[in-house]
Amino acid sequence: EDNQLVDVAITDGNSDVMLFTSNGKAIRFNENDVRGMGRTAAGVRGIKMAKDVKVNALLILDEGRLLMATEHGYGKRTEVDQFTPQKRGGSGVIAIQTSERNGDAIGAVQVIDDDEIMMISDGGILVRTAVKDVSVTGRNTQGVRLIKLGKGERLTQVERIAKMEGDDDELDEDGNPIPTLDEEGNPIAPVDSTGEGDTSSASGEAEGESDAPESDANESSDSDD
Repeated sequence: EDNQLVDVAITDGNSDVMLFTSNGKAIRFNENDVRGMGRTAAGVRGIKMAKDVKVNALLILDEGRLLMATEHGYGKRTEVDQFTPQKRGGSGVIAIQTSERNGDAIGAVQVIDDDEIMMISDGGILVRTAVKDVSVTGRNTQGVRLIKLGKGERLTQVERIAKMEGDDDELDEDGNPIPTLDEEGNPIAPVDSTGEGDTSSASGEAEGESDAPESDANESSDSDD
C-alpha cells in the first residue's frame, strides 16, 4: 500500500547499487546481496526507512561523482568512495543534510565534470547548468545553491545531461555542424561576412609592404641626428 516504483536499471552482475531517500540518507551495497526472483515478486528490503520517508533515486555506480539536490534548490557533489559498501537493508548514512534551509532531498545522479544537469521546479522552471560549477564537498554537508526559486516554489527533479560528441560544434543556418577539416584533414579557412574566405594572408602581405617605407623613414631620421 502507498508503494510506487522509483526506477529500473540494468546491471552487469556485479555492480554496486545506491539508494537515496528523502531524508538525505543513502546506502551502497553490491547487487549480489539481492537474490534473483520472478517478475511478479515483491522484492527484498534495500534500505530501512522511517515512516513517511521515501526512496527518491536508484543509481548503478559507474565513473564520476554523486550529485545530490534538495527541494529548496541546494545541492553538492561528493566522491563515491565516501560511501562505504555495506549489506542491503541497513539505515544508510547521511548523503546530504536535510536542514530547514535545504528541505528534503529530491534526487541524486552520478556525473562527470563535462556533464550538465537539468533542474525542474514545481513552478515549471527549468534550469540547465554545468556540473563543474557545483562544489565538491564532504558527505555530511549542506551543499550550495543550485537554483534560485520563487516564494513557495520547490525543486522537484534533477537529471544528468551527458556531454555528447559534437556538442561544441558551430552550426550553420540549417542547424548542421560546420566542418573544420577538409577531406584530407587540413583546416578549412573560416569564411568572413562577405563570403570571400580567410584574408589573413593578403592583409599580411599588405602589412609587410607598408613596413618598408616606415623603416626608410626611421633610417633617414637617424642620419639627420
